[in-house]
Amino acid sequence: MDDAFIKTLTQLYRDRLQPNTRILDLMSSWVSHLPEEIAFAHIEGHGMNEEELARNPRLDRYFLRDLNQNPQLTLPDESFDAVLNTASVQYLQYPEAVFSEIHRILKPGGIAIFSFSNRMFFQKAIQLWRDSSEAQRVKIVERYFTSHPGFETPEVIQNASSRLPFWGNDPFYAVLAYKKA
Repeated sequence: MDDAFIKTLTQLYRDRLQPNTRILDLMSSWVSHLPEEIAFAHIEGHGMNEEELARNPRLDRYFLRDLNQNPQLTLPDESFDAVLNTASVQYLQYPEAVFSEIHRILKPGGIAIFSFSNRMFFQKAIQLWRDSSEAQRVKIVERYFTSHPGFETPEVIQNASSRLPFWGNDPFYAVLAYKKA
């Protein structure tokens, strides 16, 4: 993701995440896009590359799991205030199962934020994602949330203008929803 995408994402987190809360960074890596000035109570990372997760200075703890092999999260019910996913939703082979798990681990009123651009590892993305336009991909993520009745109506944030005035900037998309209280 380019700098404009990262700045937009960090600002979204700054606007929507509360200090001293518990965050799950789902499908994380070596870098965090969380605002540095906000102190969180706990940041849990999930991913498939232990070396990358170990290099992420914002994570208090991390665990490894291939959600395409086992979509269950071994985390307690209602234990997180927010679940974040950056540029990885397109790789979920069982998204409804994963979104059900996200709902289970979120506290009532908790938020899930899925952000993405038009970039992907083509060979790893699911066929539906590869065959869809950018607008259709937004709808796909909205459907992941609406497939579970425990989420509020999803909100879409699009910053297609992030492509301008510089050629090559990544468009920014985020779909977020709160768990019903």
